Amino acid sequence: MATFADDPALEVLFLPFDAGALSWPAPGGTLFLRARAGVALNAARRQRPVCEQSFKPWAEALERDGLAVSESNSGRFARVLVLSPRQRDESRALLARAVAQAEAGGVVVACAANKEGARSMEDDLVRLAGPVHSLSKRHCRVCWTAPLGDAVDRGLADEWLALDAPRPIADGRFRSRPGLFAWDRIDAASALLAECFPADLAGRAADLGAGWGYLAAELLARCPGITALDLYEAEARALALARENLSGAQVPLSFHWHDVAAGLPGGGYDVVVSNPPFHQGRADDPELGRAFIAAAARALRPGGRFWLVANRHLAYEQALARGFSSMRTVREHEGFKVIEAVKA
Repeated sequence: MATFADDPALEVLFLPFDAGALSWPAPGGTLFLRARAGVALNAARRQRPVCEQSFKPWAEALERDGLAVSESNSGRFARVLVLSPRQRDESRALLARAVAQAEAGGVVVACAANKEGARSMEDDLVRLAGPVHSLSKRHCRVCWTAPLGDAVDRGLADEWLALDAPRPIADGRFRSRPGLFAWDRIDAASALLAECFPADLAGRAADLGAGWGYLAAELLARCPGITALDLYEAEARALALARENLSGAQVPLSFHWHDVAAGLPGGGYDVVVSNPPFHQGRADDPELGRAFIAAAARALRPGGRFWLVANRHLAYEQALARGFSSMRTVREHEGFKVIEAVKA
C-alpha cells in the first residue's frame, strides 16, 4: 500500500499549525523529512513543502498529490517537519538532521505514535535543542522547539548525525545502517533461503526486495551459472548499500529503486529469488507477499524458477498455484518455509 488510509501521526504533526501555536513560513520554506501523503498534508499543500521520502511507494504517492519529492537534500528551511521512525539511532540521526537543516530562528516539529517511541523522541529533542512544547492526540505526540539558536547542542547534533552512517556488519562482510530491515544482522529467513539455493540456478536472475544485498551476494557466491542479476528494492537507503556490498561482483548488475508490488518493468528472467515483506507497519499484510509472487510469475520466462522464503503461517500456496505449474516445499525450519515454484 502506498499510503495509510488513516495516519494519526501525520494528522497530529500538523496540530501546532491548526491550533495557531505555529505559523507557516513563506511557501517553499518548509522541509518535511520522512513525509507521507494524506489528507492532513493535502491541507498544507499550498505551503509547497519540500518532501523527502526514500521509500518508493510513499514517494510516488506524494508525487501523485503534486508535491515536490526528493530522496535527500541539503537546503536550509524555516520549518522542518519530522515523522520520527521507531529505531532509536535512526530517529536521533533524523532529529539531528532536522536541526542542522533548520535556518537560524527556525523551528523543528516532530511527531511519533506513543507505541513507536514518542516519549523518547521528545526527550531526545529536548537534549538536542532545549525546551520544547508538545501536544498529544490519537495516541501520538507532537513536539516543537523554540526558534533555534544558542540552545542547540551542536556537539551532540554532530554525534547523532553519525548514528545513521553505514557501518560493517556480519564480521565486516557487508555494510548496513540503522532503520533498514534486519539492519545489524543476517535475518534467519534469508539465511535459510540462501542455504537452500541449488548450485544449478543459472541465467538471468532477479532479487525482489533485495534490501542491502545479502541474498543477491549469496546467489552469486553459490550459483556460478548466474550471468546477470537485477536487484529491486523500494527503500533507496537500502539500495545504495546493496550497490556498495556487491561492488565486486563479476557479472552485470542492475539496481532498481522500485515498488515490486506494482509489478516489474521487465521480464525474461530464468531465476527469481525473494524474501518478501509481509508487514505494513506492525500488522501482517500478506497481500504484499502475494503481490511479489504475482510479479515474479509475470517476470519469469517459461520454465523459470522462483525461490521464496516466508513465515510458515503465511498461506502463499494458492497465490503460487495461480502463477506457476508446480511448487514444492524445500525446507521448513524455525517457523520459516522455503518454496521452489516453476513457471509453466
